[in-house]
Amino acid sequence: MAMQGEVAPSAREVAGRFLAATTGSLDDLADLYAPHVTIEMPFAAPLYPTLRQVSRDELRAQFRAGAASRKYTRVENVIVHETADPAVVIVEYNLHGDNLGTGQSFAMPILMIITVHDGLITTSRDYSSPVAGAIALGRLPELIEALNRN
Repeated sequence: MAMQGEVAPSAREVAGRFLAATTGSLDDLADLYAPHVTIEMPFAAPLYPTLRQVSRDELRAQFRAGAASRKYTRVENVIVHETADPAVVIVEYNLHGDNLGTGQSFAMPILMIITVHDGLITTSRDYSSPVAGAIALGRLPELIEALNRN
């Protein structure tokens, strides 16, 4: 967030900070979000809700809880696309990490559409493979079971 008299960082700059914080400080990551944010994950069902409106503090707690089961180690193949709207960027990247419960390493291709106002992420639409996500989180059997019920 920009202090009075300062220019707020651009959406591209916030995206860069997001990518750096993904493998760094979880508090820095949470601080990139507005006090209230909308997160859409269209491919997340059936394991996760596809639309959530959450607070920054809820995200901070979620990030900390996730750190008990996984550690993100690096991002690769980053492409940031600017759009006609200066508040919106599209970010493509591969997220690598380790599942701390299984010891298994994982890689997830991710595409995010991020909207930034006053230097903070206000909305995020996250697209990733539900299979890769379930593997990363050690939840593949749950995903298969949920899919078989449908």
